[in-house]
Amino acid sequence: MKTKDGHLRGCIGTILPVHQTLSEELVANAIAAATEDPRFLPVQPDELKNIVVSVDILSEPEEVHSIDELDVKIYGIIVSNGVRKGVLLPDLDGVDTVEQQIHIALQKAGISSHDNITIYRFTVDRYLERGE
Repeated sequence: MKTKDGHLRGCIGTILPVHQTLSEELVANAIAAATEDPRFLPVQPDELKNIVVSVDILSEPEEVHSIDELDVKIYGIIVSNGVRKGVLLPDLDGVDTVEQQIHIALQKAGISSHDNITIYRFTVDRYLERGE
């Protein structure tokens, strides 16, 4: 979720489903994004009129064997090393190269660029709230 002027206000989700239905997944993640994102204070009722919601539904991740299989505009990535995982959605402002995408995902996961990693890619179906 972002403010109407484009500033991130909360973002939490799951890579794979943890609830029985998509609707339960959406509700749980929307509440978490508004109230549990550690980068922000919880969204207050008076802020709601200035919030725009978007939802990305991820495809099943598939392992990548070469960075040539990646495209920052089409694919999001998951980098993993043991239990550490970093996720970056596709088509993000300021992420213009595959190398940037991998670097940011590694940073998010706390994984060194020298560690052995596995990379997965996924696509998203992106749904944006309509403006007024």
